[in-house]
Amino acid sequence: MVEPLQKQNSNIMWKKSLFILALLSVIFACQKTIFTGRKSLNLIPNAQLNQMSIAEYRQFLSENKPMTSGKDLDLVRRVGNDIKAATEVYYKSKGLQKDLKEFAWEFNVVDDPTVNAFCMPGGKVVVYTGILKVTQNEDALAVVMGHEIAHALANHGNERVSQGLVAQLGLTTLDLGLAMAQKPAQTRNLIMQAAGAGTQLGVLLPFSSKHESEADEIGLYLMAMAGYNPSEAAPFWGRMSKAGGSRPPAFLSTHPDPSKRSAKLKSMVPKAKAYASKYPVPGSSKRKK
Repeated sequence: MVEPLQKQNSNIMWKKSLFILALLSVIFACQKTIFTGRKSLNLIPNAQLNQMSIAEYRQFLSENKPMTSGKDLDLVRRVGNDIKAATEVYYKSKGLQKDLKEFAWEFNVVDDPTVNAFCMPGGKVVVYTGILKVTQNEDALAVVMGHEIAHALANHGNERVSQGLVAQLGLTTLDLGLAMAQKPAQTRNLIMQAAGAGTQLGVLLPFSSKHESEADEIGLYLMAMAGYNPSEAAPFWGRMSKAGGSRPPAFLSTHPDPSKRSAKLKSMVPKAKAYASKYPVPGSSKRKK
């Protein structure tokens, strides 16, 4: 049976988009991810992505009112600032302070039962109260926030948006401004998906799984340097996988297999503690190891 012309054209565009993406990957994939050394595909200027991410973040907060006070907010901001301090110590030790200038960290909490948290490109972090019922303690919250902050530090949002502009929107340009002008709703959703805040799952799940594993690793090192117990990571993700019974939280949709994840996290605890010893953060000794 001959395919309809529309479907043939769609297939041609899809193949063309993948070819362009592969070609751009070869040409531009020269940046190395902090901690892991993985080469990453960052085709969009971070300044441009961060500017649009902040706009989407502000829009999100206008529709999901953040808390202005309370113990949950105090806790999230304290843990967030601890991990921020650990990040600054590590980057300074590597002579990479300039890489942090593009981040404007902000930590907010929204009163919502959804089990989720995210960090926008540029460092805007949102924690839902729903996930606090699963974290149960300060160390587990550090697991979550370290993981989300790691996504931003590793430029995972830039990779996802770069891939999405070509693969999902069928664009042959990587200009976010043009993408926003041509396909505003789809581009906004891409930016929110890049932070794990989108309401729809895209077609890039294999890439996301890779990012989640990398964020696990980087986040574990960050939380340990910040003075929190990395041994809490595996139990927390175990609770997460059981949180929704037969339907785990959407937060886990692109995450690694729970059993494999638990084993890997446990294996990385000694290395995380070694990072904590090598890169001490002022004040971290006041927290329980």
